[in-house]
Amino acid sequence: MSSQLNDKLFEMRERTSFHSDVCIREITLGATEIKGAIVFVNGLADRDLIDLHILKALMTLSQDCSPLTKSYVMERVLTISQLSEVPNIEETVAKVLMGATAILIDGIPEILLAGTTKNKSRSIEEPISEALVRGPRMGFNECLSDNTAMLRRHGENDSMVFTTMQVGSRAKKDLVIAYMKGIAEPELVEEVEARIRKINIDNLPESGYVEQLIEDDFLSPFPQIQSTERPDRVIGAMMEGRVAILLDGTPFALIAPVTFSMLLQSPEDYYERWLAGSLLRLLRFFAAMIALLTPAMYISFISFHPGLIPTKLAISIVGSRIGVPFSSLIEALIMEVAIEILREAGLRLPKPIGPAMGIVGGLIIGEAAVQAGIVSPILVIVVAVTAISSFSIPQYSAGIALRMLRFAAMFCAAAFGLYGVVLFVLLLSAHVCRIKSFGVPYASPGAPYRLGDWKDFFVRAPIFMMRKRPEMMHQQSKRRQKNE
Repeated sequence: MSSQLNDKLFEMRERTSFHSDVCIREITLGATEIKGAIVFVNGLADRDLIDLHILKALMTLSQDCSPLTKSYVMERVLTISQLSEVPNIEETVAKVLMGATAILIDGIPEILLAGTTKNKSRSIEEPISEALVRGPRMGFNECLSDNTAMLRRHGENDSMVFTTMQVGSRAKKDLVIAYMKGIAEPELVEEVEARIRKINIDNLPESGYVEQLIEDDFLSPFPQIQSTERPDRVIGAMMEGRVAILLDGTPFALIAPVTFSMLLQSPEDYYERWLAGSLLRLLRFFAAMIALLTPAMYISFISFHPGLIPTKLAISIVGSRIGVPFSSLIEALIMEVAIEILREAGLRLPKPIGPAMGIVGGLIIGEAAVQAGIVSPILVIVVAVTAISSFSIPQYSAGIALRMLRFAAMFCAAAFGLYGVVLFVLLLSAHVCRIKSFGVPYASPGAPYRLGDWKDFFVRAPIFMMRKRPEMMHQQSKRRQKNE
């Protein structure tokens, strides 16, 4: 073994001395008597691929191959698709620890690197967080290559661009920015890339880290980037000129920019006929208002404006509240906090008992609270309707935002009655109109008003009428249907 190869192996052992799973196998290349070595991580690299396409190829060389050159080894010996050369030991060790195999050959100054990472990923399954009655049943998984392949499978399209970047200063991960060339605005793509390049953090275990580090307003309760497990939702967003962000190790892709109306839309709105899709979308908007304001309206009517309640209903409510020792605010807070705790407990418990515990727990606590005289029966109905309405919101992060704002609305109602509720709605509307997502107004197409985009706002117009892409995106290609 020459001193050059010996020095490389010595430095390789020094750098990997703390990694007990790193294997260094010294070999002799067939009948040539040329020494060599391979370096890989046990369990992370594919042993079968190494044995068949690297070791077997190198150890069966004939003596006629001497002297060996780098080009001869890469072009005629190694039968592996991913093969490159690395200039230094430091980069070699980093790649080996990610699953690659380093090949060192005496007489060849460069280190060859073979892509032998063993990809263990779960099978393609239906997304749990975004279930549909009608639509594709496949969702993203934790393998980045599988996720990009799923996007490619949606149709032959050479305009789909994938830009790969590495994020994380200590634990590096691959991140892909996907968009449609010729549709997406170049300034938007550049802005997304610039924000991701500014990320300087040790590790990004999930796309939620990326979302929080590149969003516009971190103080806003509303999500300014949409997360999804559905490839069809990502394709639909890219066709409108938006940009998708996929991170290795998570099934949740990010879509930017986003508007508030997108968070209340479902892919199923487009798979059903336009009348059914429009009705379901209107129901979601109505349910969002119920989930946000119903407890606050109850507090304001009971505490400040009982004269606005119909007489018979007012008498019934007063009769049900006899013996309740708390004010309407404390009464509502008790039930709302109890429901939130039950909901969180149902999510964290094992799947077989989680849903049953949430339903049974809610029934038992509600009945017990009424029997004990802590809350009134009408409030149990109000809280139940509010909880059910919040379940109809298709985006989990949007539901969390409305749940937080519900408590703020309750305190405003307890302080000023209906005037407080109106003030809360005005302040919330002003905030939604102020914030932007990558330069796109969050309240679009409502504010600023764009009549052309209202075909896909509260209602969904027939497909043949939606000839143009949303005006708010400023795409390079405005039309999605060429024929009139």
